[in-house]
Order: sequence, then structure tokens, then C-alpha cells
Amino acid sequence: MPFTVEQFLEVFAAYNRAIFPMQLILVAAALVAIFLAIRRNKLSSKAVATILACLWLWMGFVYHLVFFLSINPAAIFFGIFVIFQSLILFYAGVLKDELSFGFHSGWRGTIGGLFILFALIIYPMLGLVFGHVYPESPTFGLPCPTTIFTFGLLLWTDKKVPWYVLLIPLLWSLIGFAAAFSLGILEDIALPIAGIIGTVILIWHEPKRNAIA
Repeated sequence: MPFTVEQFLEVFAAYNRAIFPMQLILVAAALVAIFLAIRRNKLSSKAVATILACLWLWMGFVYHLVFFLSINPAAIFFGIFVIFQSLILFYAGVLKDELSFGFHSGWRGTIGGLFILFALIIYPMLGLVFGHVYPESPTFGLPCPTTIFTFGLLLWTDKKVPWYVLLIPLLWSLIGFAAAFSLGILEDIALPIAGIIGTVILIWHEPKRNAIA
């Protein structure tokens, strides 16, 4: 690693201090996305995809290119990588109507709900248990919890999710976990679980199909 654990945590602190209260707005956006996904119609699906695209744009540009770049030159690559995923989500979900969100009560929907719950509530609670106290903690809107949240919402789709939508989140779930876990961010242990399980389900399990208004 080209940086120490202390430098990594200081990036979180600098980020959280600089953007406050944007963290609250990002969580509010996530809650809106959940509400819209439950509504289940074409317009709400486009709005959910737009929110996901904005979350990935935020973490690509603001976190990677503005803050993480201060300690890691590779953040330029990561930022471009993540911003490209934002464009993919907008293309697939808004321009092509290939993402149809709608909560369903089966096991697939339950797993998606657990991922969402973990990203928004359990993740920050585990952070406190592991000693990552605000502002030196990864808040929602940063890559790891946001990627878990993304897999959760994608499991609430009722059409086959295109493979190209899953590629970057899966890669990030493995790359991000390897780096963060080596730096002691133990709450990120759920990241590869969400990435691998989510991708396997989304590729090989046919979703329930529902009428979209």
C-alpha cells in the first residue's frame, strides 16, 4: 500500500468534515430509492436508476478524484472506473429501460433487503464496534457501503439485469474488500459476500416478472 492506515482514516475524516451534511442527503436519496422501488412502475424504475447513477458518480468524482487521490495515485483509475459505472447505470436504467425495480417477497427480494439493511444500518454500527468513530469512518456514499446497497437494489429487479451492469460492482467488491480489509476496515467483510452472491443470483436466477405500469 502506498499509504498507512492512519492516512487512510484521515481521508475519511477530511471527506466527512468537508461534505457535511451531504452524508444525510445521500442517505435520504437511498431511502427515496427504496420507496420508489417498492412502488414498482416504469417511471419510478428510471428514478431509482438515476439515484444509483448519481451515487456512483459522487463516489467516483468526489471521493476518489478529490479526496482519495491525495494519498493514492491509483485513485485516478478508480475514479474513472466508478464514474463509468455511473454512466452504465444511467444508460441501462434510464435510456434503455433495462432495469425494472420492484420489491418482491421471495427469497431473492429478502436477500436484497438484507444487503440494503446492512449498507444503511448494520455497516455503520459495525464500524463503531470496530473502533471507526465518525469522522474517521466510511459513511454511506463511499464505495463499500454504496456497492452493497447497489447489489441490494439490483436484487429487487423483476427483469434480467444485463451482465455489463454487474461487472464493475463485482470487480469493486473484490478489489475494494482486499484493500480495505488489509487496512482494518473489518465491516467491509460483507462487500465480497454481496458482490459474489448478488452477481450469481442476478445472472443465474430468473426474477419474478410483474406488470409495470
